[in-house]
Amino acid sequence: MPVSTNRQRAVGKALTMLLPRAPYADTEKIRAAANDRKLRGLPASIAVWIATIAHVRHEHTDYDTLLKEGYDRDAARFFVLGDINETLTHWRATRLLEPDDEEVE
Repeated sequence: MPVSTNRQRAVGKALTMLLPRAPYADTEKIRAAANDRKLRGLPASIAVWIATIAHVRHEHTDYDTLLKEGYDRDAARFFVLGDINETLTHWRATRLLEPDDEEVE
């Protein structure tokens, strides 16, 4: 089922509000993930947040390397929290990841 135009607009607006200075290459990947069927049932702002954290974690941190080195998911997430927030800060994000934030992946 194609993503509706209203959904695309809502995701675009949420993305612009959350990440006003994020690079286009990153925002397009985040936009695609937020419109994916796995996140489509969520409000746009929540879908964009989840897609953003997953994208930054996998593309801008050593998270995947830590997993390959044998760290469990929670430990790897703990170790990359600062790197995620550094990227979000660089992008002038209006929200940062808190250590106790629960996520859907």
